[in-house]
Amino acid sequence: MLNIDTKNLQNKKNLFAFSAGIDSSALFFLLLENNIKFDIAIVDYGIRTQSKEEIAHAKALAKKHKLFCHTIQAPTFTSHFEKQARDFRYEFFESLVTIEGYDNILTAHQLNDQLEWLLMRLSKGAGVSELLGLEPITKKENYTLLRPLLSYTKEELLAYLHANDYPYFVDESNTDEKYERNKFRKQFSDALLTEYKEGISRSFDYLRQDKEALENAFEILYATKELRIIKLHNIHAKTKAADLTLKKLGYLLSAPQRKEIEKETSLVIGGEWAIELQDTLLYVCPYITADMPKKFKEICRVNKIPTKIRPYTFQENIDPKFLIFNF
Repeated sequence: MLNIDTKNLQNKKNLFAFSAGIDSSALFFLLLENNIKFDIAIVDYGIRTQSKEEIAHAKALAKKHKLFCHTIQAPTFTSHFEKQARDFRYEFFESLVTIEGYDNILTAHQLNDQLEWLLMRLSKGAGVSELLGLEPITKKENYTLLRPLLSYTKEELLAYLHANDYPYFVDESNTDEKYERNKFRKQFSDALLTEYKEGISRSFDYLRQDKEALENAFEILYATKELRIIKLHNIHAKTKAADLTLKKLGYLLSAPQRKEIEKETSLVIGGEWAIELQDTLLYVCPYITADMPKKFKEICRVNKIPTKIRPYTFQENIDPKFLIFNF
């Protein structure tokens, strides 16, 4: 029997990212069995003949169980389909959060997805935070992203559907190895989980604990617009702090950029982001140039505001006095 943690779902307005596939169908019926209230949202990418059937199925399920079903037709993506589809999907979900006031977005990612992500990132060079791209709970600015199925494999979810005679669709594009994720799934992750599921699951638990300990080495002291000031409790956490901060601001660092941050105390990344280390404070903000009055520059100098940070604070009318932290 499958169990999901419902403590963050009860008495909340939940939006479930539904696809009609094995994973999302399993979560759909588990939510119903646990008396969780939710609506569903489904995207039609228009690249498969059965997608219209899946949309009709989603609408019928929603009607049967008195849920609201949000649907949208995606545009045609001519390149980088996986990334563009994901970006479009989350823009749709987040617009529903804004319009309808949802507290949570639920996705049906499971253990196979988690291992596929780890292997893909491992092949490109990544640290602990990047390897653990999928978390059970991720706090966003306006909502919480929840993944209740991360401890279960696709095989376990499929067995649950069969045992209860629940309907689901099989996406034939999941076998197309032109998509990187499918290649990793077919060649590596499925076989590994078949043989070593329990050990892999425990390893993810240990990695999450290690990640939490690592991220406790710094904290955000100040955040306004796109300016962040971070207190480093461990100076060796500088690169990790910059990496995670920029990721939340929408910028992904390359491996050479991480090495550059590790070596330098004042730099510009990608011509876009200023990063300055002053004692144990790390400053991150968009890199711009601006003509600043002498009085403003003098206030910044007296209050030890790093030089690359000053133009952004001036442009955004941020009082330098708010940026003073004495320890």
